[in-house]
Amino acid sequence: MSVDFLVTHSGGFHADELLSSVVLTRLFPRAKIVRSRAPEWITPSQGRIIYDVGGAYDADISIFDHHQRGAPLREDGQPYSSFGLIWKHYGHAYLTAYGIPEDHIEAIHQSFDKSFVLPIDLTDNGALSPSTAGLLAGLTLPSLLETLKPTFDNDDPKADDLAFNAALAIARSFVEASIEKKAAKLRAETQVLHSIEAAGESRVLELSRGMPFRPAIIKSGADHLLFVVHPRDKDWCVTGIRRADEGFELRADLPAAWAGLTNGDLETASGVEGATFCHNGRFIAAAKTREAALAMAEIAVREAV
Repeated sequence: MSVDFLVTHSGGFHADELLSSVVLTRLFPRAKIVRSRAPEWITPSQGRIIYDVGGAYDADISIFDHHQRGAPLREDGQPYSSFGLIWKHYGHAYLTAYGIPEDHIEAIHQSFDKSFVLPIDLTDNGALSPSTAGLLAGLTLPSLLETLKPTFDNDDPKADDLAFNAALAIARSFVEASIEKKAAKLRAETQVLHSIEAAGESRVLELSRGMPFRPAIIKSGADHLLFVVHPRDKDWCVTGIRRADEGFELRADLPAAWAGLTNGDLETASGVEGATFCHNGRFIAAAKTREAALAMAEIAVREAV
């Protein structure tokens, strides 16, 4: 598909068309963004994609608005914004262009839609208010992106377009960072699952480096695991495993006698040469060497069980 123009509305901007532009400009880097409400621009035509303007939604003729009567809804009845529509139709291609492995594309597409796209859709349609975030309302992504709009008394006729282009770069960084994190979690999951298999019935899971581990532990059903050991910069960590996604309760705490101790005091309390630190919350400890970290983990296991 040859696309020469990416057409959205002029004037003030919101998160949905900014984020739509992030997706579309990666797929069609040579296309020019045109911000206009002129009929000759917002009418479907060969070589253009129209979004967040135009009063219609028809993917066959590349128009993706959501302000009209009978605006499109998700299968569960929740409203789309232009971002949701663009992600629905172009998200898979975007992830491919971004370099996501084919076997991870569908999982990331769904995860990004649920965690990133849907909140933008709901906020843009007034179905979700940033005020639900309380004191953090002004720090939600839609609110932050809108702070990049020109002030009311900026009379430069190019001010809106200049601000839009500047905001586009910032919006792009948020989209790409979110995609990167989701892709990294899937890479980590693959590695952790291999390590779980290698660990067998051990209560201690050893990893080659620090990485997200809990999702893979839950997915594998490895309920017997209590602690994770991995290298960190110049030392090694012993980390507890949270029982649930929310909260901080662990499957097992590190020994109470270690809490808040460091170096020689911790070596004495633990009996492990090279033990260097135990957090007062007993969820993480550190040691100089792999051997010391594994020894600390085994002692913690014996005390816990």
